[in-house]
Amino acid sequence: MTYSEQMLDQLEAGKLKEAQNSFKLALINDDDDMLFSLAEELYALGFLQQARTIYLKLLDRYPDEDELKTNLATIAIDEGHNDEALSYLAQIKPDSPAYVQSLLVAADLYQTEEEFEVTEEKLKEAYALAPDEPAVEFALGEFYFMVGQYSEAIQYYFQLIKNGYTDFAKVDIAGRLGICYAQSGQFKKALGYFNQVKPEYQTSDIRFQKGLTQLQLGDTEKAIKTLEDLINDDNQYASAYPELAKAYEKENKYQQALRVVQEGLSVDQYNEYLYSLAAEITSHLGDQKLMKKYLVKAHELAPENMTITLQYSNFLLHQHDDEANIKLLSPLVKEDETDPQLYWNLARSYQRTDQLELAGKYYEAALLAYSENPTFLKELINYYRETGETDKLMDELEHYLRLVPTDTEMQDLYDQYEDYK
Repeated sequence: MTYSEQMLDQLEAGKLKEAQNSFKLALINDDDDMLFSLAEELYALGFLQQARTIYLKLLDRYPDEDELKTNLATIAIDEGHNDEALSYLAQIKPDSPAYVQSLLVAADLYQTEEEFEVTEEKLKEAYALAPDEPAVEFALGEFYFMVGQYSEAIQYYFQLIKNGYTDFAKVDIAGRLGICYAQSGQFKKALGYFNQVKPEYQTSDIRFQKGLTQLQLGDTEKAIKTLEDLINDDNQYASAYPELAKAYEKENKYQQALRVVQEGLSVDQYNEYLYSLAAEITSHLGDQKLMKKYLVKAHELAPENMTITLQYSNFLLHQHDDEANIKLLSPLVKEDETDPQLYWNLARSYQRTDQLELAGKYYEAALLAYSENPTFLKELINYYRETGETDKLMDELEHYLRLVPTDTEMQDLYDQYEDYK
């Protein structure tokens, strides 16, 4: 047994001190091919400094061996020493057998610096030189996947599948294609690829994406089973809970939906969205006290979240708790919050508490956004009736009747005011 082999056995057994001694002996006694193989193994295990030591020793002996330079550049990138990596890569010329690999390493470097245009340029150059090289196809697929250009990624992943690579670098290609097709809105194709993912690659992420895809295809029952099975196997996968709850809600199974959300909150107790969803589901069950509890908690966790704030405001309006609604929303107006729903909700509460001047102010503020909304216009017309602003009332009545000419009640109201005039 060589010292290199002995070291790897000792590392596997957790004997780090003995492994360090074997490493020193390997550097002195083992041949260069064995050392190169040891460096690759050590790099894969995360022992970067030891791998670097071997590559530097070999480079000293073989200064024209460019593969050693690409490996040293890769280690430098992993350690955040990008300038050092660039120095190694600059030594590799286009006529070198290692040039394509150096382009892939350079692309990785520029990606870590978020210089994505340069990353793409390096990868395309590598592809032009080696269009059938699976490592290049995979790198391009992964790059476009990472930046969200899923349609671009598909062609490179598909080339890998076509050439017999169902996985590459411990990544399942069918799973990647499933996600790409799902993100591109091609859900049937996505599901087909998710179904091809091998058992060893059926990660929680893949199973979650499969469940979402089934929901998009309207197969709620299968989606529920997929997500339930996922949670049973990985109850810490927080993202599955809201989607499963919404699936149950879609089936009008509100008790099951609430159970799932409550289980999700035991996993992620600071997720304001889960509290908001719990309140929405509870509204179907008629438990106003519990609904308020969830909304208060959601708002406490994310007071800047306007969707949750307006959900809470709508609840307060429904409960006719106008003072609480004014207290909730009026500070946001002072902060120049411009969501028109906020203005409308404030106007309702001010009108119901006989603060008509303020109600008018916020109805006017909301009018631009809701000028084609019959429900809003009805409320505005009612406000003008209450304040006696007949001219404005008639203008809005005419506008409303153009939108809803079949509303006989509002037509009668218009006729009454016409007769009065």
